[in-house]
Amino acid sequence: MKADLLLGLQWGDEGKGKIVDVLTGNYDIIARFQGGPNAGHTLEFDGIKHVLHTIPSGIFHKKALNIVGNGVVIDPVIFRRELENLSRFPIDIQKSLLISRKAHLILPTHRLLDAASEASKGKAKIGSTLKGIGPTYMDKTGRNGLRVGDLELADWKDKYRTLADKHEAMIHFYNVDIQYNLQELEAEFFSAVENLKSLQFIDSEEYVHQALKSGKKILAEGAQGSLLDIDFGTYPYVTSSNTTAAGACTGLGIAPGNIGEVYGIFKAYTTRVGSGPFPTELFDEDGKTMGRVGNEFGATTGRPRRCGWLDLVALKYAVQINGVSQLMMMKADVLSGFETIKVCTAYHYKGEKITHLPYTIEAEHLTPVYTELPGWKEDLTRMTEAAQLPENLKKYIDYLEEALETPIKIVSVGPDRTQTIHRLKS
Repeated sequence: MKADLLLGLQWGDEGKGKIVDVLTGNYDIIARFQGGPNAGHTLEFDGIKHVLHTIPSGIFHKKALNIVGNGVVIDPVIFRRELENLSRFPIDIQKSLLISRKAHLILPTHRLLDAASEASKGKAKIGSTLKGIGPTYMDKTGRNGLRVGDLELADWKDKYRTLADKHEAMIHFYNVDIQYNLQELEAEFFSAVENLKSLQFIDSEEYVHQALKSGKKILAEGAQGSLLDIDFGTYPYVTSSNTTAAGACTGLGIAPGNIGEVYGIFKAYTTRVGSGPFPTELFDEDGKTMGRVGNEFGATTGRPRRCGWLDLVALKYAVQINGVSQLMMMKADVLSGFETIKVCTAYHYKGEKITHLPYTIEAEHLTPVYTELPGWKEDLTRMTEAAQLPENLKKYIDYLEEALETPIKIVSVGPDRTQTIHRLKS
């Protein structure tokens, strides 16, 4: 067996959680492979909206096991809140949720460091969610981090103290006004750690290997989006992990040859939260309409998302670097009512026209080149079959498939799991 991957192809918020939820019935294991509680995966069904931050999106399916992989960073405090939110539902957490011993822990001082670092940047801030993600990954690569497996050792609090003391010295170095009460933060942290220790810890790379060997079907779930990848995203306005397909290999211990389908999720338009370049961003009524109709607010931060037309140059780049084999288009319903749909098909970049993503896409270096397509008026939210879709939407999908050389197998027409249209076209 080979593990399938599910990835976001834009700047995050594409709707990955919904699609994982829709697909989970086909899998035995859902495994999250990177990121931390800066991610917000939104699922909606039975009239209830659920937002997950660290726990895999297959948790509501009784037959699926859910693994938090070694590439994930875990904040025990936020993790406990997630578990408390799930306690209202008939979920056997002890059986259905497994945690990698090699996953790193977010300490209270990581969050403080994040705030101090961002405050020190002034207008050059990167738009961090201030969840301590970046500093935790810095400690991971700096070989200083505290891992889940350390909690099983007698001296883990000594390791904690050494690292927290180092962080406090770094916070003072930034010389910014960060008010905090570390004793209170630590009391909450240590209490949450005890809660975390009640769950099953596993050697996840061995567990995943044996699961594949025994014929189990695994779906690896990514967080954020490909354009936020630490290597291939719009650096430095990126996250601190590899959000692309390669991240599933390092974040779960899956060999490249054991990767099967790569599902790529994208919106019918483009959004971005926080700072960073965004070539197709709209500042007019069209952009405001997208934000209003699409309810474009960050699932984790609540920040309004910046909106713009679909950037096909960036999307093609994401398809290429991930080796995407199937596409899922989200929020097609949001574009209903536009007379004309625009798609960015090239950039004017430093005096020439290009169709690839260059080193920098800051506004002073490029302007988008648009192709216009006819829009549609129909309300898509009650449609259940591909044949019902408006002709102009079908043309829009066909246009994108041809440009991306990849089939669009799913079209989402609303937030609920039932508002999902499967296209049989190969």
